Amino acid sequence: MALLRHIPVAEVVKEAPATMPERAATLEERTSSRDLQFWVNAWLPVALGVAVIVMESTESFGADHTSGPLRWIYEALFGHVSAARWEHLHHIIRKSGHFFAYGFIGLAWLRAWWMSLPHSHFLPDAFLALMGTALVASADEWHQSFLPNRTGTPWDVLLDCCGAIVLQFVVYVFMRVTRPKKLARAA
Repeated sequence: MALLRHIPVAEVVKEAPATMPERAATLEERTSSRDLQFWVNAWLPVALGVAVIVMESTESFGADHTSGPLRWIYEALFGHVSAARWEHLHHIIRKSGHFFAYGFIGLAWLRAWWMSLPHSHFLPDAFLALMGTALVASADEWHQSFLPNRTGTPWDVLLDCCGAIVLQFVVYVFMRVTRPKKLARAA
């Protein structure tokens, strides 16, 4: 008790935890003072993902152009494959590419919304990410419908959105298990 008498009251007040309004003010200051670096950091992965999709949405990445190189890689790893078997495998590889590429684009959208909307919860950010993914997937398939060696189909948009949903769910479960406080941030 003798030690407490010698500590000035001003020092005790300085070390007291911030009250709820003070914490909110600090959060407001952080969110209102975002600079260009913050926005680039938040949205550049989305822009890069969309740029990759734009590049792959050309005639050069049609099934007739990717079959040869992918078959060469497959046969180098696993040995010879018959033409009929390769057609089936090539289809699975291409659809898996859709699923995972758009799954990662969905995660880029989720990250961007999570960073941009600090008072939001996971579900609204995930919904916005899914809408962004669906928009990019729809534009991609619409563009492919005009190319002679590509097909634009709503089934691919559905597959792309499923990839986004599954990867977002994996992130949700991971965060729920490892970082529940960050997931349940104040709204």
